[in-house]
Amino acid sequence: MEEESNSNILERNFNTISPSAKSLLLMKGHTNIPFAKQTAELVMLPVKYTPDFNLKDRTFWARVLHFENRYWSINQLLNDLPVKNILELSSGYSFRGLEKIHEGDYHYIDTDLPEMISTKKEFVSALQSNNHNAKGKLELLPLNALDENSFKEIVSRFPAGEVAIVNEGLMMYLDNTEKEKLCSIIHKILMEHGGYWITADIYLKNKMDKLDLKINKGTKEFFEQHKIEDNKFNSFEDAKLFFNKAGFTVDKEAHINSSQLSALKYLRKSISLFQLFKMSRAGKMQSSWRLKVAKV
Repeated sequence: MEEESNSNILERNFNTISPSAKSLLLMKGHTNIPFAKQTAELVMLPVKYTPDFNLKDRTFWARVLHFENRYWSINQLLNDLPVKNILELSSGYSFRGLEKIHEGDYHYIDTDLPEMISTKKEFVSALQSNNHNAKGKLELLPLNALDENSFKEIVSRFPAGEVAIVNEGLMMYLDNTEKEKLCSIIHKILMEHGGYWITADIYLKNKMDKLDLKINKGTKEFFEQHKIEDNKFNSFEDAKLFFNKAGFTVDKEAHINSSQLSALKYLRKSISLFQLFKMSRAGKMQSSWRLKVAKV
């Protein structure tokens, strides 16, 4: 039965997720996230990409702030690790790998579905055209994160040493069986190589309504198509229990100072004091955790 279940997972078509990566990138172009604005400009060609900082839309700016926070939360959990081998899953139009190899001698493997990786390679070439001072090594490779054999083959490309596996925006597309499969693969990898799993995908159900954010029809339909709300966790405690059951323990939780986020001032211009109070009372909708294999 397990072999049949795994086969069904590998046959699933994830390509419909890709349009969300473009939409997310255009939002990130309003932030200080490395390479986001430059890549948004490339994506929109031949149309000129001009971020609208005069937009008074609290839902838009709340989402921009959230995604900006999520990006830096991953970096925060990576930066205090001595690990030089980093594998990012389902990276979309994020260029953390390009950022990291200019910081130090990292071996960074950036993965996503084949079509996304093919396009992304063109962007990386364009972004690197005026900057050849890389200290590390970046590879862009296609990977379905639920394909255990391909996952292991990619990890084998790293030199000896611990591995940091990173994902930002993946698990909300996975149902419980698929989440368990991903956990199983990563647990085996970390048992063999040592290291950490950093995930920004600890999302809680039914928080959007409490935050009083009015998402547009297209976004709502996308969420419903991929059952994103159903795939979130009931609580942070439930998430911890889920990962504990899969053999992990929470090593560290990210805490970002929101006053340092570039989108905050635009959100404040787009929201009333009452709305700001209401959002603050809703509580956290997401957290980023660094996980490690639990000691037996």
